[in-house]
Amino acid sequence: MSLIDVRDIVKIYTTGDVELRALDGVSFSVEAGEFVSIMGHSGSGKSTMMNILGCLDVPTSGAYFLDGKEVSALSKDELAGIRNRKIGFVFQGFNLLSRSTALENVELPLIYAGIPAKTRRERSRAALERVGLGDRMKHRPSQMSGGQQQRVAVARALVGSAPIILADEPTGNLDTKTSGEIMDLFVELNGEGHTLLVVTHEPDIAKYSRRTLLFKDGRLLEDERRHLHA
Repeated sequence: MSLIDVRDIVKIYTTGDVELRALDGVSFSVEAGEFVSIMGHSGSGKSTMMNILGCLDVPTSGAYFLDGKEVSALSKDELAGIRNRKIGFVFQGFNLLSRSTALENVELPLIYAGIPAKTRRERSRAALERVGLGDRMKHRPSQMSGGQQQRVAVARALVGSAPIILADEPTGNLDTKTSGEIMDLFVELNGEGHTLLVVTHEPDIAKYSRRTLLFKDGRLLEDERRHLHA
């Protein structure tokens, strides 16, 4: 059984009399432990697909199975529960709270999950140490570089022990060297068993994954597998 299985997904956005078919019959599956890039130009449907995979949106038609359970038609509360247990998110803009320390930012998902304070603190410290920020726990975002802020975001995605990490243009605001460091971290996390899906429009970033799904005009154009970038 695949960890992720999407079958004939269609997503239509309607504005007045205009219909935009953002996804047009997309099907693929992802096994546990895979590292997959989702590529495509702006408007290709890759971000819409990521929102559906992340249970942030639901398809107009088609089915999405996550860990064997169909999630396409669940309520908002049920989708939120799945996000909390199964998915860690990393965004282009870091999405950190500016007045909170790195440790406080990483703790957030655990607060939502109702984890006791002592356990929250221990797990958040461990997550920050895992991404190489053991000495930056009390720093606020304004006191950190872009690469360090993105590492805090990765730690936040890890802290809930979610098996899946979804990253939407995670290197979009970073220079080439720092982008490589973040992608190397993703490769390490994948080696530890995390399933990763990374949305990017940069071929150099996609090369870090073992598989690339190429989207165009709402359709899955190619599904390419390869050996890992050295």
